[in-house]
Amino acid sequence: MANLVIDIGNTLTKIAVFRQDELLHAEHYSAIEAEVLFNLIDQYQVTQAIISSVKNEIESWRSALEKKVDLKYFNARMTAGIHNQYKTPQTLGLDRLAAVIGANKLYPGKDCLVIDAGTCITYDWIDAEGNYFGGSISPGLNMRYKALNYYTGALPLISADAGFEYTYGNDTTTSILSGVQNGIKYELTGFIQSYHKDEPELNIILSGGDSIFFDTLLKNSIFAPYIKNEPYLVLKGLNAATQNNND
Repeated sequence: MANLVIDIGNTLTKIAVFRQDELLHAEHYSAIEAEVLFNLIDQYQVTQAIISSVKNEIESWRSALEKKVDLKYFNARMTAGIHNQYKTPQTLGLDRLAAVIGANKLYPGKDCLVIDAGTCITYDWIDAEGNYFGGSISPGLNMRYKALNYYTGALPLISADAGFEYTYGNDTTTSILSGVQNGIKYELTGFIQSYHKDEPELNIILSGGDSIFFDTLLKNSIFAPYIKNEPYLVLKGLNAATQNNND
């Protein structure tokens, strides 16, 4: 028997299949079709599923999925053993909640700073006792490039360059690269340093679509030994919620 996990984000839908804590399959799609889900259900003998979504619209395949498996909808009450101290839990992004649940599952008894690098960059801290108090939300990598282009009349839309390591640019393109990528680098190290000052053994967990890029930005920093790259952190958190929830 297996669990099907579906994470519907702003840009992509991520799907995973777990048997207990073992990740059997993971994939992402710009749009998902019912046939894909049903094939996974048959292939892995899925008996239950969980959906987390940041969108309001209801996908056409949901009612059919409910007829095939025990389907749960991830919500703020499904804390899977963590102590959620967020003042407005009903407004907390479900991806943020799933990420800290995943961190607590993977690193129990450890202080963790979860940095999810997706459409937005989120910073969330959970302490060694499983207390989650909140964090920070910042524009993501591509959002920053798009904003510079959208809100100005002359700046071009460019893409990130993983090889750009200079302090400043010597033309418009490299100046934008310097501003965005160095800006994120200094933001990352600033947040990490602030938390690390109080928790010297803090785990720094990178997740999300740009996590590998962020790992590159931090590879020569003093925090490199504490960095854990967990690209499936949110999916693992959702899987943990199917096994232990308060709903």
